[in-house]
Amino acid sequence: MSHIWQEFFDQHAPEYLNNGFTRNTVAEVDFLLELFQLPPASTILDTGCGVGRHAIELARRGHQVTGVDISSGMLAQARKNAKAAGVEVEWVHSDATLFRANKTFDAAICLCEGALGLFNLGDDPEEHSRAILANVSAALKPGALLVLTTLNPYSKIRQYTQDDIHRGRFDPVSMVEIEDETMEVAGGKTMRLQYRDRRLFPSELKWLMREVGLKQLHVWGGTAGNWGKRPIELDETEYMAVARKE
Repeated sequence: MSHIWQEFFDQHAPEYLNNGFTRNTVAEVDFLLELFQLPPASTILDTGCGVGRHAIELARRGHQVTGVDISSGMLAQARKNAKAAGVEVEWVHSDATLFRANKTFDAAICLCEGALGLFNLGDDPEEHSRAILANVSAALKPGALLVLTTLNPYSKIRQYTQDDIHRGRFDPVSMVEIEDETMEVAGGKTMRLQYRDRRLFPSELKWLMREVGLKQLHVWGGTAGNWGKRPIELDETEYMAVARKE
């Protein structure tokens, strides 16, 4: 089945780095490496790597990085970016729900909605998230850390109204959102996206992680450009979860 987000990012790839949230890569990698405390030339998995901005910066710091993404367009741009930066990264074209690593890693990242939260209309959101987390967990060495950022449910739920419930845009029982929006892709072109969304509360993410052998250690504010070891703000875009492979 065609994946709506694959189609979107294939077209959006040339413009991706023009998004404002991509402008803090160096500081974000500084934060990650301070947290990971990895020895030189460690292996790092980047699930939902996009055009490779974190993967490439990590490779610049001397680490061996594997970037996985569903979009061939984003990976094509990532290869160009890595060549321009003069670094080597292993790029893998795969749906994160299906990816099976052929080696184990010292750390993993899944950032800026890189995989969690991007569903087709027919996907089961909980199973989709569980499959991604299971595959990342299976790829990690015992004791290795995972850092992910995902959309903050608190901010979204505060925006919905009773009318949204009546119109079927939001189900307060399942917490599933039905979205129909037009987004800009590249060159002034737009694309209509119809998709389901199911944001995970930190407590739900903790249980999903536990099911696949990950122990949630921290939950912090994770909006791009404002990472920190701090509480989640109700209206910020994302939050960050840090977990350890058991």
